[in-house]
Amino acid sequence: MPTIADHLAAVHERIRQAAERAGRDPAAVRLVAVSKTRPAADVEAAAQAGQRLFGENYVQELVAKATAVTQPVEWHYIGHLQSNKVRQLAGIVTMIHSVDRLSLAEEISRQWGRLGSCCDVLVQVNVAQEASKSGTSTDEALSLVQQVATLPHLRVRGLMTMPPFFDDPQAARPYFRQLRLLSEQIRAAELPGAELDELSMGMSGDFEVAIEEGATLVRVGTAIFGER
Repeated sequence: MPTIADHLAAVHERIRQAAERAGRDPAAVRLVAVSKTRPAADVEAAAQAGQRLFGENYVQELVAKATAVTQPVEWHYIGHLQSNKVRQLAGIVTMIHSVDRLSLAEEISRQWGRLGSCCDVLVQVNVAQEASKSGTSTDEALSLVQQVATLPHLRVRGLMTMPPFFDDPQAARPYFRQLRLLSEQIRAAELPGAELDELSMGMSGDFEVAIEEGATLVRVGTAIFGER
């Protein structure tokens, strides 16, 4: 039966092939192993196989797992985040992918400021305008990035999106492309404090298409850890 290490190797090979198809350096794509609902032992197994970057969706689960995991790993928070829970993440995560409003960004800056450090953040964009998903609109993304970039203890590193679910991953391509084009438009504005060098998009079912469209961070859980 394939192990977590086997699954990781297969995902890395798929990342390599997708990047090369797009004429990109595979090293420009980082794999975020999504370990939500998985035990700390699974994170340990993935870390022992060389995986260093893990993404979690729930604050309490992340905090507990960060305490339990002994391997040197890096945590990203990728789920919807309530402002009153930011304090628990301060000093644990290195990046938050899901900043969708100014009030949340202000609280992140406040909490990291108490530590005297900076947090890397991505602005989440609801490209498909789905009511069930968080994220600012494509029309308001530039304005939100501009406001967030002024906060003293944040670095705006890029954008994140979650397209609608499709059985055919090719159907997600226009949404990934739209996020990349939006990122390029915002980067052209040369906003101080906004680097816009990261695109977090693509999950187990469609990450290869996302890479072909410019993803630098792919969030993969099921393909590594199996069905929940």
